[in-house]
Amino acid sequence: MDYGVIFLSHVETYKDVMIAEDKGYTHAWFGDSQMVWSDVFQCMALCATHTKTIKLGTNVTNPSSRIAPVTACSFGTLNVLAPGRVIMGIGTGNTARRTLGMPAARLAVLRANVEVCRGLLKGDTVPYQEGERKRQIRFLNPNSEFINLKNPIPIHVAGSGPKTLELAGEIGDGVILFGTVGDSLLKYTLDHIRRGAERAGKKMEDIYVTVVTAFHLRKPEEMLEDLQQAVGPLVSSECNIFALSVKDPFQLPGDIRDDLMAFKDAYRTPDAPLETRHLDLYTDYCAAFKPEHAPLVTEKMIKETTLTGTPEELQERVRKMKELGISQVCITGGEEEMTDFATHVIQQVEG
Repeated sequence: MDYGVIFLSHVETYKDVMIAEDKGYTHAWFGDSQMVWSDVFQCMALCATHTKTIKLGTNVTNPSSRIAPVTACSFGTLNVLAPGRVIMGIGTGNTARRTLGMPAARLAVLRANVEVCRGLLKGDTVPYQEGERKRQIRFLNPNSEFINLKNPIPIHVAGSGPKTLELAGEIGDGVILFGTVGDSLLKYTLDHIRRGAERAGKKMEDIYVTVVTAFHLRKPEEMLEDLQQAVGPLVSSECNIFALSVKDPFQLPGDIRDDLMAFKDAYRTPDAPLETRHLDLYTDYCAAFKPEHAPLVTEKMIKETTLTGTPEELQERVRKMKELGISQVCITGGEEEMTDFATHVIQQVEG
């Protein structure tokens, strides 16, 4: 199994990525949300020039913030700086879109974006459409040093809802999952990925599956309030995405259905002005715990959606994830968390 770290994009992030590489982590992932963090591609470029082996990917970009040719060019350019170490992670844009007060991209838009980017990154001539205009496009200087198309750039698609998971299994070289740590969520997500893969004539073994989650090594004296401060922001985000991803709640696993759906309105204020309500809701998103989420972030949901527990508990959980076919576990955190996870989990599971 591979192990990664996800970072909130910042121009100083390369320092932490250097530490991650030194500690043996295989992947570094970067959030792409233009109203919340720094520009992801500038941050990744700095990381590319300061590292040698660790793979670098967006987690995740989306089809609405940039048109597909621009996205493909950005990844092709990064591939010059870090040949063969670049991964295009893409989803519908939950955070990037909702922080604008806009909906996430439709699945048809996501599919089309992936098709255009994949073709361009292979050096193909591909159909491209804006409104009623349809054109054929390709990179005009593919053998120059402006971009690198020689080293393949895999495309990993993020998903939480049934249709998105199936699309990810169908069109993705890999799939990115958020907070799928417990047995129920793992079965739910992997079953839908499998359906999409089979639709495309692929096997699950053909798909690289990454689980992104918060990590916290629990101390004996810690109470629920302490855990909420440590991992609560990620629990709220992950569970909210699951709740918003289904039209019918009965599509969710029965044993945690009500717990997940309780998060549906976690980031909504229907009485606030439509034009501005998202500004307050998403301030400090994924960075600070909101007191109003305390009744929702229970011990049960922390266990279901994060790697929080004793070293022995976490080792057992990661081994189970490995047995189920998860290719990579990716954690949040800084140097202390990276050190603890490497020492108490990775070395024990892989040693």
